[in-house]
Amino acid sequence: MTPRELIATAQVPGGAELRLFRRSGDFMIVLDRNELMSTRMSGSEEALATMTIARLNTRPAPHLLIGGYGMGFTLRAALAQLDASAQVSVVEIVPEIIEWARGPMADLAAGCLDDSRVTLIRGDVAEAIARGAGRYDAILLDVDNGPDGLSRDANDRLYSSRGLATSRAALRPGGVLAIWSAAPDKAFARRLADAGFAVEEVAVRVRSNGKGPQHVIWFGTRR
Repeated sequence: MTPRELIATAQVPGGAELRLFRRSGDFMIVLDRNELMSTRMSGSEEALATMTIARLNTRPAPHLLIGGYGMGFTLRAALAQLDASAQVSVVEIVPEIIEWARGPMADLAAGCLDDSRVTLIRGDVAEAIARGAGRYDAILLDVDNGPDGLSRDANDRLYSSRGLATSRAALRPGGVLAIWSAAPDKAFARRLADAGFAVEEVAVRVRSNGKGPQHVIWFGTRR
């Protein structure tokens, strides 16, 4: 097997170190021994976008907030589904993630960050949500490993009862909070329902061809 090559590192503010690797034509972002994301496994991140948009029922000129750029799978899938009237705000706290998208992974990014519908926000998605009362039709969170924080302890506040209440307040009536997770979490699903959301839990495959292990997406519709 071709050995993977370390391309760059980045420090998560208040958290751990990320490492960007390349092996042949594939890229991987790794934390400690955990492969957080890979160009070989994009299916669940793409589903986060396509399944959320499907639940918006073609509402006009939707405004989506995406928490965590990652490798851009969710953003590119959303842009492919949305028309010119849509707005997509992307929040990324690690500056190097965007540098990697514009640098070694520019071919993968395919110009998505320069799309006229996209606004890039450098900072903490929790703060962006708190500033956005009634602003969004959907909030898509692919932050950390899901409700069980891995890269940054402060991410836990997004998934607390208070954090979920803040997300609900940032949504327009009938808006959707979509949350990606590496694994199920029954306690979190109950907390999401208690926060005033109609909850749907969907298992999705990690690969875009429908193969591989499963991840979880919760869809919470504001009641």
